[in-house]
Amino acid sequence: MALAPTTGNDGAVFSEVDMGSSDSSSATVRATVIQASTIFYDTPATLEKAERLLSEAASFGSQLVVFPEAFIGGYPRGSNFGVTIGSRTLKGKEDFRKYHASAITVPGPEVDRLGAMAGKYKVFLVMGVIEKDGYTLYCTVLFFDNQGCYLGKHRKLMPTALERVIWGFGDGSTVPVFDTPIGKIGAAICWENKMPLLRTAMYAKGIEIYCAPTADSREVWQASMTHIALEGGCFVLSANQFCRRKDYPPPPEYVWSGTDEDLMPESVVCAGGSVIISPSGTVLAGPNYDGEALITADLGYPTFHHFINVLQNPSAFSVFDTTLKIWNHSALNDLGEIVRAKFDFDVVGHYARPEVLSLIVRDDVATPVSFTSEKIEGSHK
Repeated sequence: MALAPTTGNDGAVFSEVDMGSSDSSSATVRATVIQASTIFYDTPATLEKAERLLSEAASFGSQLVVFPEAFIGGYPRGSNFGVTIGSRTLKGKEDFRKYHASAITVPGPEVDRLGAMAGKYKVFLVMGVIEKDGYTLYCTVLFFDNQGCYLGKHRKLMPTALERVIWGFGDGSTVPVFDTPIGKIGAAICWENKMPLLRTAMYAKGIEIYCAPTADSREVWQASMTHIALEGGCFVLSANQFCRRKDYPPPPEYVWSGTDEDLMPESVVCAGGSVIISPSGTVLAGPNYDGEALITADLGYPTFHHFINVLQNPSAFSVFDTTLKIWNHSALNDLGEIVRAKFDFDVVGHYARPEVLSLIVRDDVATPVSFTSEKIEGSHK
C-alpha cells in the first residue's frame, strides 16, 4: 500500500492510498512537471538547479520530467530590450548581448550535460532552453531519453508579441513526436498551443503525452490545456516558472516595464499554474500558484482511492525550502484512457473529414541561403 502526498480542494495535503486495480500488471508512467525559476544570466547555476530538481523528481520515481519554457537561458519577462518603433537603445543592445551569452548551442556542452543528467537519473527529460544559432536566438524544447541520448528539438514556430524582436521563428522540420517506451512525446510552447493547425499536425503524428512548457500563468490558460487534452485524446503536461522580482537582476541592470505596479523583491511576477491533465479532461495534479514546486501524477485512468487527511501544512513536504513542495495526485492504472478517449473523439481518425478539410505540413528545413555548388557536389556522391 503506497502513500503519496496530494491536495484536497481546501489546499490541505492528504495521503492517498491505492485500493488496488483490476489489472495488477497494468503499466503507468509517473510524470513530473517542474515549476521553478531560472537563475537569470547564470546558465551554469541554472544547470545546477536543474540537476537538483531532476534528482528530487527521480527520487519520487518519476520517469518523465518536464521543465518550463526557457528554463535554461531564461524568459526575459518585463524587458523590452530598449525597442521602440524606429529605434533601439544602446542599453537594450547590451541587454541582448548578455541574453545571447546565456543561451546555449544545440548540440553543445550544455546539451551534453543535460543528456548526462537524464541518463544518470534514468528519466525522459523535456527541457525548455534558449538556443543560439549564430547570432539568432530560438525558444526551444530539447528531448532526451532515459539513457541520456539527445532525441531532438522543437523550435517555437511563432513567438508572441515582443518575443518576435529577440527570438527567431522555427520551421516545420522541428515539430517532432518521439515514439518512446513510455509513449509518444512531443511539445508545443506557450501560445503556439493556440494554433489549431500545429496541434493537428501533432495529433496526426500520434502524440500521447503532450508537453506544453509555457510562460502564461493566467487562470484562463487552464481552459486551453483542458481543451487540448480533450481534443487530442492525450495527456497534457504544462510546466511554467514561478518567479518573484528578486529572481531577476535588480535595477538598473534589469529594468522592468509593462506594469504600473511598483515591484518589490518579493512581488510575484509569474505565478506558475503548472498542471497535468488526463485525456478525459480530468486534472490529475495542479494547478499550483503557491510557489516553486514539483507537480507529479501517475498517467493513467483514475480508479477508486481512499483519502486520509494526514497533514494540514503543505510545507511539510518541502525539498529545498518552504516554497518547494511536492503535489501529487496518483491515478493508478494504465494508459488505456487514451484509447477510451479516442473512442469518443479521434480528431485525425474517425472524426476527420479529409474530403472536406485537410492539412499540408511543410516539414523540410527552411534556410535563407543555399548554394548551387553544394547541390552539384552532393549529386556526385
